[in-house]
Amino acid sequence: MKIRTKVLTTAIAALAFAVIPAMAFAATASDDPKVLMAKYISAAGAMAVSAAIAGYAQARIGAAAAGTIAEKPEAATMLIVLQALPEIIVLLGFVSALIISG
Repeated sequence: MKIRTKVLTTAIAALAFAVIPAMAFAATASDDPKVLMAKYISAAGAMAVSAAIAGYAQARIGAAAAGTIAEKPEAATMLIVLQALPEIIVLLGFVSALIISG
């Protein structure tokens, strides 16, 4: 079951990294509603993929951190920092979405 999940996650990420930039570059500056729709869909896709991946990472880090804090309470500060690092992925997705839609 774990292998299927990893393969599915990798396939979704590869598809997202291939489709989203292609849609963004295809949408040139125009007033055509179809072009604007493609831009906004690609911006939403960039945000959604980055948020989903960061959420997955935070879930895995949080589960590991809970066990580590139970055994070593002095490691709590470092683990809180590690829990906050995947948020950078969401911020980069947000910036990408702004660039695409702008």
